[in-house]
Amino acid sequence: MVIIEGLLIAVAVVLAGLGIFLKVRGQEKVVPRIDKRTPFKVEHRDEKSITLSTTIEFFNEGKQSAMIVDAIVKPQLPFEQYDGMDVRGKAEVEGIPREDDYFEARVMEHQQGFNFVAKVTLTARKGMTLEEAVAHMVDFPIEIIYREVGRTPMHFSIARIFLTAEELAKIVGVKLLTE
Repeated sequence: MVIIEGLLIAVAVVLAGLGIFLKVRGQEKVVPRIDKRTPFKVEHRDEKSITLSTTIEFFNEGKQSAMIVDAIVKPQLPFEQYDGMDVRGKAEVEGIPREDDYFEARVMEHQQGFNFVAKVTLTARKGMTLEEAVAHMVDFPIEIIYREVGRTPMHFSIARIFLTAEELAKIVGVKLLTE
C-alpha cells in the first residue's frame, strides 16, 4: 500500500511540474484567421461544375512551435438540404498544389504562420446546368478540420466558413430564384 501511495504522489508531482513548465515555457496556439480570409475566387469552371477557393492564414500565436499534421475541407451540404448540387472539398497549402488530395504537414514556429487554401468543387446534378443548379442554391457552411500538435497532445480542431447562395450566384452570374 505504501508503494502505491508513493507512486501516486510521484505521478502527482510530475504532473504538477509539467503544468508549471507549460505555464512558464508556454505552448502552441494555432489560430485560423477566418475574419481575414480572401473572397472566394474561381479556379475552374465548365458547363456542369465550378471550383472555388479561398485563402485563410493559419497563425501560431503561442510561445512554442506547432504542427498542422493533417487537414480536410468538408462542405456541409447534405442532399436533404439541397440535392441539385454535389459539393466536395480539398485542403492545400498556398503555392503547393496537390493532385492526390493529401495535405502535407506544416510546421509553424511561434508567431509565424502559413496560408491555407480551402477549395470547394460544386457539380450540378439531376441533369441541370451549373447556372440552373446555382439559381436554386442555399447557403451552407464549410468546415476546415485540422489535426495539430505541439507541446499539447495531438488533437483535432474545426474552423468554419460559409458560402452563401448570394455570393455563389454573383460569382456564377445568375439570379437566385425564390420558391
